[in-house]
This record gives sequence, C-alpha cells and structure tokens, in this order.
Amino acid sequence: MDSVDIARWQFGITTVYHFFFVPLTIGLSALVAILETAWLRTGKTKYLRATKFWGKLFLINFAMGIVTGIVQEFQFGMNWSDYSRFVGDIFGAPLAIEGLLAFFVESTFLGLWIFGWDRLNAKLHNACIWIVHVGTLLSAYFILSANSWMQHPVGYRIDEESGRAVLTDFWAVLTNSTQLVAFPHTITAAFVTGGMFMAGVSAWHLARRKNTEVFRPSLKLALVVTAIASIGVAITGDFQGKVMTDQQPMKMAAAEALYETEQPASFSVITIGTLDGNEEIFGIKVPRVLSFLATGTFDGEVKGINDVQAAEEARYGPGDYRPNIPIAYWNFRIMVGVGMLTALVSLAGLWLLRRGRLPSNPWVYRIGVLSLALPFIGNSAGWIFTEMGRQPWSVFGVLKTSASVSPGVSPTSMLISVVSLTALYAVLMVIEAGLMLKYAKAGPPSEDEVLPPPPSDDDSDPDAERSLAFAY
Repeated sequence: MDSVDIARWQFGITTVYHFFFVPLTIGLSALVAILETAWLRTGKTKYLRATKFWGKLFLINFAMGIVTGIVQEFQFGMNWSDYSRFVGDIFGAPLAIEGLLAFFVESTFLGLWIFGWDRLNAKLHNACIWIVHVGTLLSAYFILSANSWMQHPVGYRIDEESGRAVLTDFWAVLTNSTQLVAFPHTITAAFVTGGMFMAGVSAWHLARRKNTEVFRPSLKLALVVTAIASIGVAITGDFQGKVMTDQQPMKMAAAEALYETEQPASFSVITIGTLDGNEEIFGIKVPRVLSFLATGTFDGEVKGINDVQAAEEARYGPGDYRPNIPIAYWNFRIMVGVGMLTALVSLAGLWLLRRGRLPSNPWVYRIGVLSLALPFIGNSAGWIFTEMGRQPWSVFGVLKTSASVSPGVSPTSMLISVVSLTALYAVLMVIEAGLMLKYAKAGPPSEDEVLPPPPSDDDSDPDAERSLAFAY
C-alpha cells in the first residue's frame, strides 16, 4: 500500500472507533435528563435511582469519547497536511467553534451536574444535564457542518495566488443543504443508539428479575424513544437520499450497484457482481422503488455508474471516479437493514410491555440484549458508506484524496502510526468494555444510597439544609 491507502486506513479505523461513543453520548444524555426530570415531577425514588445508574454509564462513555476524539484533530496535521493547508480556512472554523463553544458548554455543565448533587437546587441541577445535552447537539452540528462541506462545498472561493480555498460565506457553510439533512439523520440515529443501549442493559437485569422497579420504566422509556427516533431516521434518510442523488449521483449509483441508467429504476435487494466490481452478474430487485428513493417519483430516472463515470470524466478530466462498489453497496444495505430491525425490535418490545406486563420468555430478554449492538453496527456502516462513497474525493469535485495526504511522511512512518494507534484503541476498547460491564452489572444504587440523610437536630447546619432543599 502507498501513503494514501495507509493514511485512509488510519483515519477510517480511528473515526469508526470514535463514532461508537458520539451517538451514545448524545442519546444517553437526553435519556438521563428525561429520567431526572421525571424524578423531579413525580418525586418517585425509582427515577432518581435510574438517573444515578444511567448517569454513571453516560460519564464513562463521555470520557472515552473525549480521549478518542483528540486523535482525530491531530491526524489532519500528521497525515493530511495538504488537505489541511487547502481547506484550513473553511474546515477549521466550525471545528474551532465546536471546541470553544459547544465542548466548553458540555464540559462546564457536566462538571456542575457531577459535583452539584448536594450543592445545587434540584431544578438547577436538572437544568445542567439538559444544557449538557444541548451542548452535545451543538457539537454535532458544527462537526457535521465541516463534514457536509466536504460532501457539498459551498461558501468559498479558490485564491489564485495561494491555491487555497478561502471562506466567503460562513452562514452558507452552516446552512449547507447537505448539512440540513445530515444533522437530523445523525441525531435521530443517536437517539436510537441511546435507546437501544438502555433497552439492552435493562433487558439483562429484567431477565434476572433484579431491580424491576427501576429497569421496567427504563426499558419502556428506551423503547418509546427508539420507536419514535426510528421513524425519524427513516424520514430523514429518505430526504438525505434525494439530496445525495442530486449532489453525488455516483454515490447513489454505487449504493445500488446500478451500472446502467434506468427509468424507472428498481431497488436491489441483493446484487452479485464481478470481482472487480465492474459488472452485475445476478440481482434480485423490487421495481420502481429506487426511483422513488432517489427522485421522489416512481418513474424517475436514476443515473448508472457507467454514465456518471463518463460525465465526471468529461467534467473533471481522465480518471476513475467510482468508489469501491461492493463496500458502498453492502454498507448501504447494512445501514438500512439495521434501521428497520431496530424499529421492529422497539415496537415488539412495547407490545410485550403493554398494560404493565413483564414478559416471562427468556428469549425476549436475550433478543433485547443482543439488539444493543444493532445501532453501533448501523452507525458504522452509515459512516463508512458516506465517506467511502465520496471517493476519490476528499472535498467533492474540488480536492482528490490522493492530493490531500502529507507529502513528507513516508509509508513506513504511517504504517507504524496505524499499528500503534490501532493497538492503543484496542486497549481503550478493553478498558471501555470492562468499565461498562462492571457498572452495568452492578445495577442502580439502593434507596438508602440516593435518599438524603434524616433531618439533623442542628437546624443551623448548612449541609443538612442543602440536602433537604435538594430532596424536596
């Protein structure tokens, strides 16, 4: 492999690993905030116990997300210096705002939430975790703005002297049409991730009939959020598919392994092609569905790979403008299939929990636990499809990936970096899994642990006053 291939491997490994934590942070922060709000509104101790339990798992995940995310920033200077030099004026702006504003808000109010249990007014303490959740949304928005600019560059010009991209309209970058569909799709997927995580852990405890007063409401909340968010994922994904067809027709053609232009176009349930990905051998298709997904009409035209390749050669010059077709095709199906499966699991779970029931069949809980992995698989497949489907461009239509890599870094140095970071991330994965399993199995704190101490005889004791004020 050359430097470009190795650099892409490194960025792909670290990005996919980091994205395990991002959607869970977003989704779980909202669920923890909802549980604490439920405790404030009802006064029921089970919600306070649930808040403490899920809050601890949220904090572990948040910390690991920070550690793995830092490496992402460094890679732009390590392996992608030509890319950074070309787009730094544009790409750096939303990332800087994310760090200075959104992450600052997250970390500050998360600290207040962690250490303010017996020091802050109850409503103010609850507001802190809601602000943390808003901070995660802001972080996602600014980061996705940068990524969306790579998918559909707007609000810039090329400086003739330096050859660099120069920002001309920051508002255009923030309101990029790609961003306006990518953000809600990513956030709804994050709610699915948080919901299925909570559902899986709750199912594990309920299978053992442990702390049912805490985990049954947790499971019901998780399934409701997952079901609603799954609908949102489907709707926003449909919008995103139509925008993608308009802006990156090759990506849509690759997602369907559609080699020849069709009108109307059929949706491929399964396609088997040649080893080099140049030709279809066998396929099972549903008529007209692809036309609707791509254009919004059942008789719309969808450009095939061969026609798009010819058009892009005419526009950008000689070259191969096709991504890896099998990877794009199968990751698209994994993403869609997982989304449908999570929706089905959540709806089935809500049906089984109706009227206060608690299923007795152990397989119900086993499926619930196994389903915990589904959104992580779907999220990874979605990002792999999004990024690899854009190839050979790092900035679509403007800068190729082959022209983005650091010229002064040798393949050997990059290979050492890949091996080192992959080993480091493997260690972090073991630590993360160990901590999550340890505290997930431990269960929620008891009522005695979460309730404030009895009133003190010394009414002048400020600590007792704060504890009573928080409790009531």
